[in-house]
Amino acid sequence: MELVFVTILLALLEYSAMAALVGRARVKYGIKAPATTGNADFERVNRVHVNTLESLIVFVPGVWIFGLYVSELWAAVLGAVFVVGRVIYAIGYTQAADKRGPGAGITGIVNLVLIVGGLIGLGRALL
Repeated sequence: MELVFVTILLALLEYSAMAALVGRARVKYGIKAPATTGNADFERVNRVHVNTLESLIVFVPGVWIFGLYVSELWAAVLGAVFVVGRVIYAIGYTQAADKRGPGAGITGIVNLVLIVGGLIGLGRALL
């Protein structure tokens, strides 16, 4: 499961980097905490961070269960695709909200595969 854990840690590192980008954007655009609005450029950086957290809530248990009950290797591959998808999402969304689609799509597909695959794998184990 080490490869799966590596992808989880990479995703968490990526999320932490996004938190730092929010802090930097607060300074750059003069948005004082706890405000989360006031500048569209800041708001997009903040949304990338928050939306990534929302995706991580599905990804972390999904990739773990998939790795345990379906395939460790494929879980790690899907985990790597998730991390890359979030980078694509972040780059697109920080440029313009309507550019977030490809990264969001990649993330959504990965999470769906992990959840459905995990359910099937766990179902087989229970039977």
